[in-house]
Amino acid sequence: MNDIESRLLAIKEQIASHARLANRAPDEIKLLAVSKTKPLEAIQAAYQAGQRLFGESYVQEAITKIQQLNNAPEYAGIEWHFIGPLQSNKTRLVAEHFDWVHSIDREKTAQRLNEQRPAGLPALNICIQVNISGEQTKSGMTADEVFGLAGIISNFPRLKLRGLMAIAENTDDMNIVRDNFLQMQELFNRLKTLYPSVDTLSMGMTDDMPVAISCGSTMVRIGTAIFGSREYK
Repeated sequence: MNDIESRLLAIKEQIASHARLANRAPDEIKLLAVSKTKPLEAIQAAYQAGQRLFGESYVQEAITKIQQLNNAPEYAGIEWHFIGPLQSNKTRLVAEHFDWVHSIDREKTAQRLNEQRPAGLPALNICIQVNISGEQTKSGMTADEVFGLAGIISNFPRLKLRGLMAIAENTDDMNIVRDNFLQMQELFNRLKTLYPSVDTLSMGMTDDMPVAISCGSTMVRIGTAIFGSREYK
């Protein structure tokens, strides 16, 4: 068993354990392996260990990986999630190559993705990013703005509204993190009552995954605990 395979197994066991502590079924929570800055070989190792959902933040780097793996039949069935800030000049590439986008916080970006999504592909799955901590350094919209954008996205034929994404405040105080996540859980539950397609609450990373699961996360985004420290150029 290689390092990535053993780490994946450990993370899946942790997810299951935290789910049971929260009186939830482990299969309610999906694992998104955040592979940004990681080489193709790391993704291949994770795939061979059974991982199928991968998250990327840098468009050009991601496209290179996606194209290489799309040309390899032995790596079929990967689901690609874009989780980083999205510039207008990169929306076409994302619309053409990804299955999900987690970081939508503007109508203009959603509109461009809808217009640029190829007709031969399924609707692009969309999560609205919420800046739940209110930090100026974070992307995302306020909780009050979510419902207006959700209504717009739900009317775009090439997009499918799936839920919300958030990053908790950057702090070691887990009480603050829990408060952020509980606010997201309430917002998510309200959104679900309005849109039947909404089923995804994307929150929780390596350091705050247990709290996120206890607060209703349905998808955790884990990078470091699977692939090791990120390698920024």
